[in-house]
Amino acid sequence: MAEVYYVGVDVGTGSVRAALVTRDGRLKSTAEEPIGIWEPQSDHYVQSSAQIWQGCCTVVKKVTQGVERNRVRGVGFDATCSLVVLDQRFQPVPVGQDGDTQRNVVMWMDHRAAEQAARITNTGHKVLSRVGGVMSPEMQPPKLLWLKENLKESCWNKAAHFFDLPDFLSWKATGSLTRSLCTLVCKWTYCPPEGWDASFWTSIGLEDLLENNFSKIGSVTCSPGSPLGDGLTQEAAADLGLDPGTAVGASLIDAHAGGLGVIGADVKGFNLPCEDQPITSRMAMICGTSTCHMAISEQPLFVPGVWGPCLSAMVPDMWLNEGGQSATGRLIDHMVKGHAAYTQLQEQARQRFPSTGENTYSYLNSHLSLMANSCSAVDLLGSSLHVWPDFHGNRSPLADPTLKGMLIGQSLSQTLDDLALLYLATVQALALGTLHILEAMKEAGHDIRTLFLCGGLSKNSLFAQIHANATGLPVVLPDQMEAVLIGAAVLGACASRDYSTIQEAMEKMAKVGKVIQPDQNLQSFYERKYKVFLRLFAHQREYQALMNQR
Repeated sequence: MAEVYYVGVDVGTGSVRAALVTRDGRLKSTAEEPIGIWEPQSDHYVQSSAQIWQGCCTVVKKVTQGVERNRVRGVGFDATCSLVVLDQRFQPVPVGQDGDTQRNVVMWMDHRAAEQAARITNTGHKVLSRVGGVMSPEMQPPKLLWLKENLKESCWNKAAHFFDLPDFLSWKATGSLTRSLCTLVCKWTYCPPEGWDASFWTSIGLEDLLENNFSKIGSVTCSPGSPLGDGLTQEAAADLGLDPGTAVGASLIDAHAGGLGVIGADVKGFNLPCEDQPITSRMAMICGTSTCHMAISEQPLFVPGVWGPCLSAMVPDMWLNEGGQSATGRLIDHMVKGHAAYTQLQEQARQRFPSTGENTYSYLNSHLSLMANSCSAVDLLGSSLHVWPDFHGNRSPLADPTLKGMLIGQSLSQTLDDLALLYLATVQALALGTLHILEAMKEAGHDIRTLFLCGGLSKNSLFAQIHANATGLPVVLPDQMEAVLIGAAVLGACASRDYSTIQEAMEKMAKVGKVIQPDQNLQSFYERKYKVFLRLFAHQREYQALMNQR
């Protein structure tokens, strides 16, 4: 039999990627295309849906070049949970005060609606129980409210369609307005089987969205991976270089696609505590610009400060809780690139790895090993430098976008060693933030025994090892490091009917690559460091209270 393929398309924060994937989950080819980000003012981040779609077309054509079209059985899309605005004719509507119609996407990390999010939280509406009790500015209701209150004439009154970016892509591919339960449940307060809660939208001043059975934000829904419409339209097929009618699966948010790409892997023979246990004993961590922590359960579990429970948002008929950190890879870059020794670091990295293309973080990892020498663990170098990592607010489990970062223990020295220690302390803080989320989930009833990591940061060996050491849990890395693209391809495989369920496709297409065990000798070190970590938060609250006194 001729080999068949699926195309997975992933729209991340700064690029569009695609992969051609076999039926058993092997990557045959990948391609990447950058996309623009505009920051017209502080905390405003916007993109262009037309540019994003063009990027999708470019990368899909690249990965399918030379492949017979009829051997591509299905396509799946994932994307960041950004907000796309179109008018009645499906043309872009500007989301900024400059009125540029091409800039019609409010990005996921846009925090312009922080004040609207706080007002929505203060309503105490019952839908908030499914988002950890606190409305995040990264969700869509506050962003919609901001557009109505600030751009009523130029945007709100002209808008006829508000899409989550993953749903925009599946609409662009198929012409179907059916929304994925992943996006609507996780970011829009939709709750199956009841659906939209009209009283919520009315209570926050967005009653106009009730018109025509909520047509502006989605009247029809389906589970991720469900086949949409009649597959690719003639126009989309021409754009992508594929056959019309090729199956397209209902989409996922990018982090959730990463979850699909790792969490269902067969772990037999790896001596993991989750072996012979239900999939609910696993947490998927999708680590990139930000990090998402995905845990699933058979019954709904309510975790304060953690989004969910969301039914069928990732795995059909399972409940999803989603923790997260708003800045992880972005925070590491911020700390490293802002240090006085960064230029020296770049030069040293170029000299150490002149031909291999290794990056500055590989150099930092090896530099830390030299600093530690063979007598002690690298982790112990971080004993006197401590970071509170919420430089872009806390998504989970404190759900406080107003929190800021903290650094304790820094001296006047600005050497390369100091930069390496700052990098180490930042990675440790992010791992302790993960432990903070795990503790909240455990208290609510989750029993997480193994972490499954994917995304760009999971390729950093120090990041992965420190997460194992700090949490005391084994870390599993996927066989195919592009797990998000595997997850997107799973959607296409399900839509093609080559697999009957998401669960079957996950088990066949996701595979274990490497297992990292925690260093038990570091348990007491991280117990102490975690106590310091929590005290940093308490101190920040104390400082805020003092400064707010009249």
